[in-house]
Amino acid sequence: MDSATLWGTWGLWGLLGLVSLATFVWRATGAAIAARIDPGGAWFQWFSCLAYGMLAGLISRIILLPVGILAETPLMDRLVALAAGFLIFAAFKRNMLPGMISAVGVFGVLAALRDFGVL
Repeated sequence: MDSATLWGTWGLWGLLGLVSLATFVWRATGAAIAARIDPGGAWFQWFSCLAYGMLAGLISRIILLPVGILAETPLMDRLVALAAGFLIFAAFKRNMLPGMISAVGVFGVLAALRDFGVL
């Protein structure tokens, strides 16, 4: 093995170490201040609302303006799967797992039916 190849390998390991250290520093800082955060406080509620709003925007964009292979599926299939997921989510007392599984399942069934020419 020549020195350039060896240095390249050590350089990648060094980069991995630095990235791991940076991640650890932020996680350790978060763990250190987590005990001081009041979950009922105004700032925490504001950040929670902001996070939910960003998630709702992302999901809306994925459903209404998809990219890649999802853009080839009809909008109606995506909306029916979304509605099924919400209904199951509400029926199971706001449990996310059954809602997500049902939405993916309904979307898969609709896509398969369209692929076989039934719809």
